[in-house]
Amino acid sequence: MTSPEEPSASRVVQYCSELISIDTTVGHQPERKAAEYVAERLAGVGLEPLMLEGAPGRTNVIARMPGREPGLAPLLVHGHLDVVPADPADWSVHPFSGEIRDGYVWGRGAVDMKDMIAMILDVVTTMRAAGQTPRRDVILAFVADEEDGGTHGAAWLTEQHPHLFADCETAIGEVGGFSVPSPSGPLYLLETAQKGAFTLELTANGLAGHGSMLNERNAVQSLARTVAAIADHPFPLLLTPTTREFLDRLGEAFGLSDTRNDPEQALAAVGEIGRIIGATLRHTATPVALNAGGAPNVIPAHAHARIDCRSVPGHEEEFLAELRRLIPPGITSEVVPRGSGHEYALDENLAGTITAALLAEDPTAQLVPFCMSSATDARHFSRLGIRCYGFVPLRLPPGGDFVSMFHGIDERVAVDSLTFGTRVLHRFLSTY
Repeated sequence: MTSPEEPSASRVVQYCSELISIDTTVGHQPERKAAEYVAERLAGVGLEPLMLEGAPGRTNVIARMPGREPGLAPLLVHGHLDVVPADPADWSVHPFSGEIRDGYVWGRGAVDMKDMIAMILDVVTTMRAAGQTPRRDVILAFVADEEDGGTHGAAWLTEQHPHLFADCETAIGEVGGFSVPSPSGPLYLLETAQKGAFTLELTANGLAGHGSMLNERNAVQSLARTVAAIADHPFPLLLTPTTREFLDRLGEAFGLSDTRNDPEQALAAVGEIGRIIGATLRHTATPVALNAGGAPNVIPAHAHARIDCRSVPGHEEEFLAELRRLIPPGITSEVVPRGSGHEYALDENLAGTITAALLAEDPTAQLVPFCMSSATDARHFSRLGIRCYGFVPLRLPPGGDFVSMFHGIDERVAVDSLTFGTRVLHRFLSTY
């Protein structure tokens, strides 16, 4: 295969910068312009992009790149075009400038996830210009609305146009593929599992009255006690095949023992990424909203709370049962599903191909599976029976806090990381 090196190095940076400069803030700016940008580049190399809108302006782009072995099941490669809000007053650069400075591309979406969109476009452009084809058909999906649940993006596509993905068995998307330093060489984390997500809505009904009087049926007080009990509850350690293997591999890389029974030492060793991994080792229930009353001297008759619940994949029902034991009589609850969790065994062919692509660029690379604490569009594609993995290859520069870049201030991606990821992705798509 022809080496996918320097000819595309400046192009992927340009693509990333230009994509960032197209404001696609969820809830404010629709994805239409970014979708047109993507579709124009796909059409420019001879593909036939299909533009589909789940709502006016909420545009998705689907294209199929033919492979040289049509008998193989296609690979789905997906990424979202929308980004979360960013206040320019908080940033060192304008969040929608796409400024290239100090070896980084700056702006909202630099790591979540216009970097991957740029890498995909660059790889497709390079391969088509060189007359190269992937081993199998590759279905490219650039979708809207991931940051707000995928209602007009992946969820809508899988409900209204499932035929577009009918023959796919495997998919790659966010989050994963980035490097974590270790004494034995960089660990590249491949997401093989995701926690499930649902919202627990709580309502306390009490007796309205004057704030100066005694009231044994104070809805606010009852609700506050329940919310505190849930937030403070020590959910037990609950390891899955993915998290067990992750802890074992960390123990080997850092020379630690008994990481399954004492995961805290392993989490401390990997730094900020431990914030994600730690949340995958047990169920979590995090209060995110409280609403009651308004007047300074009136006890309201009703109080409401919202709890963000994340379940270890495969254990949602027992999590719900445990939560219900913490809710006393008089407090009503409603569960609002937001996506089931999933966990997939690490396919040997996929893992071998990814590892080979990484080793060609980083001879000390080690591939390690991990579970993601939050949900992505994989929750929608997995409903079609597609095995979904998180792989956005990035060799990260030392000393940074990559985790804080997601939805954070001064979000940025290193130019070297972009060019590295493009070369790895090229090799992977050519050989998988």
